[in-house]
Amino acid sequence: MYSPTTRLLLRIPSLPIRTFTTLPPLSAKPLPPLPVLKPSDYTESFLRGTGPGGQKINKTSSAVQLQHHPTGIVVKCQATRSRTTNRAMARRWLQEKIEEHELGDKSRTKMREEREGKKKQSAMKKKRRKYRALEEGKEDGKRQEGEDTVEDVVIEDDRVVEKDAARDERTQELQEEGKSKKGG
Repeated sequence: MYSPTTRLLLRIPSLPIRTFTTLPPLSAKPLPPLPVLKPSDYTESFLRGTGPGGQKINKTSSAVQLQHHPTGIVVKCQATRSRTTNRAMARRWLQEKIEEHELGDKSRTKMREEREGKKKQSAMKKKRRKYRALEEGKEDGKRQEGEDTVEDVVIEDDRVVEKDAARDERTQELQEEGKSKKGG
């Protein structure tokens, strides 16, 4: 008998523990690390936000603006209503901008864009191949329409009739039977 105070003890046989490891694809090259920002290299200021969001955005200083002194790059972030989130995002954006300024085509953002571009090109090629194969299949089907196959022929009362003609005859017979039932 089971009651709420009774406890049930189940013994589970020991199973072998399987571990799974995942490795990045071999073709993916590791991205270079982001440059380290020194607090003395940039000025951080908090501004009042603008745009949609109402009184909460307009009255609080949640927007963050960072100015990097050595390069003169200015980044402003007002993605959320949280000052701490905006600070983190602005620092990340500033690091990416500085890296792009210093490394040019070898920066993380350029490498990421290049990878995405290759993926898009590959997807487009695949799409073109797919539709080209479908078009070729349609053309092959049109060429074979003129030939009679076993499926295209129906034998009715010791005579050979094409499927479409047999279907049309049967449809006419059913329509005539329907008319005679209504009229009689």
